[in-house]
Amino acid sequence: MSAAQPPRGRYSLKPRAASRGRRRPWLTNLTHKTPVSEPLKPEGAAVELRSVLVQAALLALLLLHPASWSLAGGYTIVDTAQERCYNNTHEILYPKPTDAFFGQDAQYQGNQPAYRDNGDGTVTDLTTGLMWQKDPGPKKTFREAVAGASACRLAGHDDWRLPTIKQLYSLILFSGMDPDPRSAGSSKQRPFIDTNHFVFQYGDAAKNERIIDSQYATSTQYVGKTMRGNDTMFGVNFADGRIKGYPISHPGRSGRTKRYYVMYVRGNTAYGKNQFHDNGDGTITDGATGLTWMKRDSGHLKAGENRDGKLNWEQALHWAENLEYAGHSDWRLPNVKELQSIVDYTRSPSTSKSAAMDPIFEVTSIANEGGKKDYPFYWSSTTHTRLHSGAAASYVAFGQSLGWMQSFRGGRQLMDVHGAGSQRSDPKAGDPSRFPYGRGPQGDVIRIYNFVRAVRGGKATPKTSGPKVEMTEAQYGGPGQGRRPEQATPPGMRPGAGPGRERGPGNFSRFVQRLDRNKDGKVSKSEFDGPANHFDHLDRDGDGYLSEGETPQGPPRGNR
Repeated sequence: MSAAQPPRGRYSLKPRAASRGRRRPWLTNLTHKTPVSEPLKPEGAAVELRSVLVQAALLALLLLHPASWSLAGGYTIVDTAQERCYNNTHEILYPKPTDAFFGQDAQYQGNQPAYRDNGDGTVTDLTTGLMWQKDPGPKKTFREAVAGASACRLAGHDDWRLPTIKQLYSLILFSGMDPDPRSAGSSKQRPFIDTNHFVFQYGDAAKNERIIDSQYATSTQYVGKTMRGNDTMFGVNFADGRIKGYPISHPGRSGRTKRYYVMYVRGNTAYGKNQFHDNGDGTITDGATGLTWMKRDSGHLKAGENRDGKLNWEQALHWAENLEYAGHSDWRLPNVKELQSIVDYTRSPSTSKSAAMDPIFEVTSIANEGGKKDYPFYWSSTTHTRLHSGAAASYVAFGQSLGWMQSFRGGRQLMDVHGAGSQRSDPKAGDPSRFPYGRGPQGDVIRIYNFVRAVRGGKATPKTSGPKVEMTEAQYGGPGQGRRPEQATPPGMRPGAGPGRERGPGNFSRFVQRLDRNKDGKVSKSEFDGPANHFDHLDRDGDGYLSEGETPQGPPRGNR
């Protein structure tokens, strides 16, 4: 082993309070991240000035000629636009370096989303150099979407194409909020795309669609199969903020072939193509994005209480922030768009017998819920908000994206429902055994304790504060109660109660009293007497139980 290479698996975790002052200067100069407090020598200042001028000239060239983006690596990761911080249940003030939950998505500012409406039905992404169709128009089948690209002549251009999953995912913004699937109105919803520049529609109930039926097609097909042998393409759902595998020709809810929204794209064909380089020190640098990754993951480094690499979200943030590895101490938990950038969509457990990741990386193998060899979900630093709750965070599945589907013969069957390379979400904390058959329409498996692959580099400017915390009386117990926002009462709890300590019996609704057979003050999935998908819709915090704050206010819409 070379003297320059650390022993495999050797790393350390620093005490949080002792490390922050030296390792993350909050103010850095533009080019070399030299602390601003350090004066430059005259000759150094001249070099700095020349470097800044060169970068400014390059930036001007790229803005004026988007096609030249391919000369600059071609794969600039656009920030998620998440500006708010969360604990395991709700929004909080920005944590300090010594606080729990420090190091989450909102605390690092990347390349900000920036668009230009060209006034001709197209929108140019000034960060990626991609030009997009502004209005997706009516939904199309996958085959119609493929055929329509070559026929498109929007704004006089004849080089439109169906985007890849990485190109389309560049548009997702995690300032959005996952809606209640039972909701019929969209006036108070926040989709996961910039609606100031792009035309967006939620699903149409008049067409037997759910509000979340706003899936967008891409040209990226899954190399494996989903469900019970479906040919599948990966799409982005800008209504609920996820990547999933969708059927190419399988009938949808209407009984007809599934249809999707389509936005064609042109320019920067290099976008989404990685340029990995093994640095020989346990790290991998992607020359296309400028990000440097751990070659190994938390499993190889024996992270976690059980030394198996599995961490809940708070633990994952802490572990990455305090990691010293390969001679570097500025590691962080990647945001979800950074993490998705290293998916290799040409690989899958069923075809390449590997994770959906370039073999230049090492991936810990696991035994999945069916006892078979598989590969992990990796945590991101990005909270996946739903109904103003911050109880879930986004992950990327580098192994099978499993779910418990209803079997034709009754019972549940475990299968790859969304494909390796999907992006879904997990509760940030809790007991995964409370979700024996997952949650959601496809029974997405719930692990909670996922793996970590830390990242450094790229553009990640630290932020110490954000917008005013959104706190309403209904959400957190109301103002004037003498509590700071991070101390406010989460939904479904009485003031002063901690997680799992619900309101007293005198406050239980008749719904809870009727179904709560074991008298623990909440309704489990096994106690619920309605359809399983109704339970999942009601369980807003994703803990596997219905507390009083989550009980239905009337019969399901279909029964009204």
